Amino acid sequence: MIKIDFLTIFPELIRPYMEGSIMKRAQDAGAVDFAFTNIRDFTEDKHRRVDDTPYGGGAGMVMQVAPIYRAMQHVINDRTMQKNRHVILLSAKGKRFTQSDAQRLKKYDHLVFICGRYEGVDERVAMHIADEEMSIGDYVLTGGELGAMVIADSIVRLLPHVLGNAESAIYESHTIEGYREHPQYTKPEKFNEWHVPEVLLSGNHQSIDIWRDEHSKKTDDFQ
Repeated sequence: MIKIDFLTIFPELIRPYMEGSIMKRAQDAGAVDFAFTNIRDFTEDKHRRVDDTPYGGGAGMVMQVAPIYRAMQHVINDRTMQKNRHVILLSAKGKRFTQSDAQRLKKYDHLVFICGRYEGVDERVAMHIADEEMSIGDYVLTGGELGAMVIADSIVRLLPHVLGNAESAIYESHTIEGYREHPQYTKPEKFNEWHVPEVLLSGNHQSIDIWRDEHSKKTDDFQ
């Protein structure tokens, strides 16, 4: 079982997704255990403040290192048996997440996602608390919660006994670097004069494999 913790000031944004569909199936199967920690619970002022103005001036507010550090210590103490741990800070300046990262990260016993907000996160979080910074794309989101959910979903579906058919995670886009899965069809055979390719109805598996290979896309197709 892999343990996945989310450190965020909005756990209510993440919890519903992780408690539904495939993510719920994964928990029920004992493949994953999710936990949600509110960083505001680890502030030391009555307003539960987690941000402040940036040193050196500039627009926006920056998330403070102290509440995140204390929240992280709480998670570590609560998961004392998890030695193979990896901490990821969601950040617009982080490394872009790929399918190969999902394959790599699924091997950890314990993953912790730190979800940034506001103008950014005190750099000391990246330097001394997180193991790496990650982004899900070359754009800026309001916070790290969406990125954390995307990465967690991508990892969890690779775990044993999560998908109904084990082959589902093998023959997918991006499983091999640069690979895009072939087109898929299902019933009916004809809809609005739109037909399923005849080869897929032939029952000739060799011909079907050739067709699928020809219609899958490689990285060069996008160059």
